[in-house]
Amino acid sequence: QVQLVESGGGLVQPGGSLRLSCAASGSILSVTIMAWYRQAPGSQREPVAVSHMRGGIYYADSVRGRFTISTDNAKNTAYLQMNNLKPEDTAVYFCYMSLIPRQGPSYGAWGQGTQVTVSS
Repeated sequence: QVQLVESGGGLVQPGGSLRLSCAASGSILSVTIMAWYRQAPGSQREPVAVSHMRGGIYYADSVRGRFTISTDNAKNTAYLQMNNLKPEDTAVYFCYMSLIPRQGPSYGAWGQGTQVTVSS
């Protein structure tokens, strides 16, 4: 059973920064995709940043230039550095990983979500 544990959310003023972390634990052979999604109240969950382990990073237009996704493949950990935060960035942020387990087929796993609130 693979678990994704997120940390780093909180309350920050507009223009501030936060760094989210997501660590995967369990029987993992490799990770092919690490990503961050977010869901604001009354809205659908949307991708924020996606990193493909074979190369290629996607950012939503609304965060490009302000957010940076990075990964530590040896630790199966993803990070999301968020700078110049805006009130519209307020949401629950979810980590997602596409995993190849040591046994069985590949599958996607989600973290529990961490609240990010941008407010003065």
